[in-house]
Amino acid sequence: MVISHCLKPEQREKEIALSLRSSQWHVRKMANLAQLRKNLGLQITTPIMSVLRKSGLKPDTLTFTGLGISITAAYFLAVGHFLTGGVLILVSGLFDLLDGALARFTRQTTKFGAILDSTVDRISEAAVLCGLLIWYIPKASTLEIVLIFAVLIGSFLVSYIRARAEGLGLECQVGLFTRAERVIVLAIGLFVGQVLIVLWILLVFVYVTVVQRIVYLGKQTGEK
Repeated sequence: MVISHCLKPEQREKEIALSLRSSQWHVRKMANLAQLRKNLGLQITTPIMSVLRKSGLKPDTLTFTGLGISITAAYFLAVGHFLTGGVLILVSGLFDLLDGALARFTRQTTKFGAILDSTVDRISEAAVLCGLLIWYIPKASTLEIVLIFAVLIGSFLVSYIRARAEGLGLECQVGLFTRAERVIVLAIGLFVGQVLIVLWILLVFVYVTVVQRIVYLGKQTGEK
């Protein structure tokens, strides 16, 4: 009993050390995923930057062009042209990559530009999902309607958590399903005509991302 009692503080220290190492590993793993996503984005956008700079286009022009394409995609989804809508969603996603990249490449980054970009992203995503809603509501497709609402709320939560964290001076770009992944997965589902399946996939991984970001911030701050 005496030996067991003497070992308890050491065991607690080991448990604390193991927990700390596990937390640090988890934070590094999610940070590495964010870095991988950033590197892939650079590989896509870098070859186009010199052309865009010579064209004289402004980052805000690309931002609003992407918004217009998203609204057009929403129209095609609302009338049931899923293939066309899927193509336009991907094109809009490309513009979403290019506007920020052009701003950084031409040193035109501003706080207002970042706010505008994030706001337009939310409008674009909502427009696309509302287009799907308009298609499904007359058909009384209750399951699809509920899933679309749930995905929309989850997508906004993913973005809100990052915005709230950055407002507190914390970095939070981690998570499996950021906007880029959501755009790609939704477009694939539209291409193959499996909207219900892709809505379930989005539902699961969007909320996994919400949990990942909350856990990441808890570990980053040392608070739970």
